[in-house]
Amino acid sequence: MFPWFWLWAPQLQLPFSGDVTQDIEPRLDVFFRGIKPGAGDARIEALAFDVASYGDQLGVITQLLLDWAERLPAEVQAASKPLEELRAIHAAIQAIKDVERLRRRA
Repeated sequence: MFPWFWLWAPQLQLPFSGDVTQDIEPRLDVFFRGIKPGAGDARIEALAFDVASYGDQLGVITQLLLDWAERLPAEVQAASKPLEELRAIHAAIQAIKDVERLRRRA
């Protein structure tokens, strides 16, 4: 009858009774952040990742490079700073893996 009364109507807000907004779009990047949306063909990337993760792929490549580097003469190996860095990175990652494997067994 008197539509202007709504101006004086009290608005009581109890806890958890306010406006609710919800994002219902699935956020799959929470579970997997390895493949960026613009990185090539996402379907091919996901299928390749199912075969071997990026860490597995890099581990194989690193081991291959280190094996090939062992065939180089000692003076070439000693003078190669990238080889030294690769060995240090490989050793650090192996240490992390060893610690994690021991932690899982305990």
